[in-house]
Amino acid sequence: MAQSETNSAIPPVQDQLNRPVRDLRVSVTDRCNLRCTYCMPKEVFDEHHAFLPKDKVLRFEEIIRVARATAALGVNKIRITGGEPLMRKELPHLIEMFLAIPGIDDVALTTNAILLPRHAKDLANAGLSRITVSLDSLDDETMGKINGMGIGATPVLEGIQAAVDAGLGPVKINAVLQRDVNDHEILDLANHFRGTGHILRFIEFMDVGTMNKWNMETVIPSVTIVDTINAVHPLRPASPNYTGEVANRYVYEDGEGEIGLISSVTQPFCGGCTRLRLSSEGKLYTCLFGTEGHDIRPMLRSGMTQDALQEYIDGVWRKRSDNYSEKRSTLDPSHRKVEMYHIGG
Repeated sequence: MAQSETNSAIPPVQDQLNRPVRDLRVSVTDRCNLRCTYCMPKEVFDEHHAFLPKDKVLRFEEIIRVARATAALGVNKIRITGGEPLMRKELPHLIEMFLAIPGIDDVALTTNAILLPRHAKDLANAGLSRITVSLDSLDDETMGKINGMGIGATPVLEGIQAAVDAGLGPVKINAVLQRDVNDHEILDLANHFRGTGHILRFIEFMDVGTMNKWNMETVIPSVTIVDTINAVHPLRPASPNYTGEVANRYVYEDGEGEIGLISSVTQPFCGGCTRLRLSSEGKLYTCLFGTEGHDIRPMLRSGMTQDALQEYIDGVWRKRSDNYSEKRSTLDPSHRKVEMYHIGG
């Protein structure tokens, strides 16, 4: 019997808030070729920073074991993240391995796009479903400051075009807005991607990790973004594409496309979160803002059976009660959280 048929006959695995597990986000590396201020600030991740040694990073075969276990529990979507995932060698092979798992029908990738011209065709040939690209500014100077490496927007735009040329378009574009950094580019970004078929998504600056100097005053609320664009290009709300979609959709009244708003700070969506995260060193996290992961690398390397692995992950999910964004204002600001580069946002 096919796994998808099996899943339909078994009650879905649910956490303490009755949320099923549907999405697995897999960080394949903690390394990145940029030093974005909200993720891997250059003053911390300098040339002396020690990234994970090769033997501490999960091998593809180990990642696949976890993916198989989660697919049996209800996961049907996998998103590959980093660090910068395109820095992991042989990534197309991993995509093929994911798609060979019964029940997995969607494999996506989040990237800064710098390396896409080199890899887009191979990713498409491997069966990659979708690509999301991070682009916070169209201004070269602003972009260079945000990514900490002085790299402007052009290489990212070239990466997006490479994805389109390889048949991976349209692309989703993620822009993290910060007050007095790039909030003046809301309309510039909207105008650039209107009518292209790409979907621009604005993300409220979040307190992921502990090193990005986040505070509420730096957040541009989604309602402000919508009002700014709507004043020039009228928008109307659109229904979600699927249950649990994190972005609130708005379409242009003139039919020139859509934008998305990911509003974790001002409009938490914890109640619909179906995501489990696997870090590159083999820890499971049940929340983007999690503190301690569940270290399964020793289990994977000690001969644990597949059934036992599945049972363990089942237990992790059933005990899950995370709803950090709904409780953010009541928590101690010193509450320590896993850094974004470990679990890919």
